[in-house]
Amino acid sequence: MTPSEQIDQLIAGLTDWRGKTLASVRKIFLEADPEIIEEWKWMGSPVWSRDGIVAIGNAHKDKVKLTFSHGASLPDPDKLFNNGFGGKVWRAIDLFEGDKLDEGALKELVRAAIDYNKAKTKKKAPASARANVQK
Repeated sequence: MTPSEQIDQLIAGLTDWRGKTLASVRKIFLEADPEIIEEWKWMGSPVWSRDGIVAIGNAHKDKVKLTFSHGASLPDPDKLFNNGFGGKVWRAIDLFEGDKLDEGALKELVRAAIDYNKAKTKKKAPASARANVQK
């Protein structure tokens, strides 16, 4: 099975509000950037990546959690992050039944995470690759 098929299967198996929420979140991620990649990691977690991990989605008993791998470095003017403030890198959005998610704000957060990953990747490029780009 492909990672996308595994995510489809996970969502289909969540027959309550969590499945609908995860499906909505997934749609927002995929709309935010058509080049985003879906992965399946850590024995059952949907992961969205572009030039590195953007976020991980998990359905828990009482919530859907979106963990952004570099959330602490991202602008969050709409205050979507509501968990993970104790750490230095990760930040999370915990969605509970009945929560209304600002789709536009989440798309912007996903795009900011992708921009962060791209900038990080450029910094790691070897000197020879940077020289070739400058020519």
